[in-house]
Amino acid sequence: MTPAAPAGGRPAVILFSGGLDSATVLALALGEGWKVHALTFSYGQRHTVEVERARDMIARHPVARHAVADIDLRIFGRSALTSDEIPVPAARPAGEIAAGAPSTYVPARNTIFLSYALAWAEVIGARDLFIGVNALDYSGYPDCRPEFIAAFEALANVATRAGAEERARFTVHAPLIGMRKHEIIALGMSLGVDYGATTSCYDPDTHGRACGRCEACGLRREGFRLAGVADPTTYRP
Repeated sequence: MTPAAPAGGRPAVILFSGGLDSATVLALALGEGWKVHALTFSYGQRHTVEVERARDMIARHPVARHAVADIDLRIFGRSALTSDEIPVPAARPAGEIAAGAPSTYVPARNTIFLSYALAWAEVIGARDLFIGVNALDYSGYPDCRPEFIAAFEALANVATRAGAEERARFTVHAPLIGMRKHEIIALGMSLGVDYGATTSCYDPDTHGRACGRCEACGLRREGFRLAGVADPTTYRP
C-alpha cells in the first residue's frame, strides 16, 4: 500500500527503532500533524531485526524522510546488546528490574542518538525532537528518566548555532515517559498501531522471533496482558 503524502505541518525528528514505544510515538506525531523525519540507528546491536522492522513500518507511513544512521558502538563494548560475549539477562526478578542499569545498558546510547537527531533537526529547520523513552516500565536505564530529557533539552539550546545565534528553542518531546506499558499499548491501539509489525526482543533468533525470556519481552508480554489485548508477537519455541 502506498502511504499518503507527508503531513504539511511543522518538521520534527523522531527516533524510530521499530519497537513498540517508538511506533506509538510515530502514530502520535503523525496524528498531531507533524512533518516527520524518522531516524533509525544500526549501531552494532545484536537484535538487528529492529532495523528491518523500522524500514518496513516507515514504508507504510507518510513521513518526509527515513534515515538509517550506521554507527558502531561495538568498538566500546560493555553491553550485552553490542557484544556476543555478554549474555542477555533473562527472567530477572521483578524487584531487580529498574533497581540499576543492567548489562543491556548501552553506554550513553540515548545521548548519542539524540545528538544525531539534533544535528538533523538543525539542518532541516526543525525545533522538535521526539523520543519514546519510558521512566516507569523500564529496565533501570539512566537515559530514560525525565532528568535526562530536561538536561538534553537544555544542552540543545546552548550547543547549536540555531540556539545560540538564532534564539531558536528546541524541545525534546517524550510523550510516553510517564506511562506504563499497558497504557502505551492501549493508546497505540486507539491510534491504529500495528504492534504485530514491531519488535522488542533483545535476543531474537535468526528468523526474528522473540526469545520470550529477556526483560524487554517480559515487559511487552505483561503490557499486553494488562491492556487486555492479544499479544501479536511471534515467539520462538
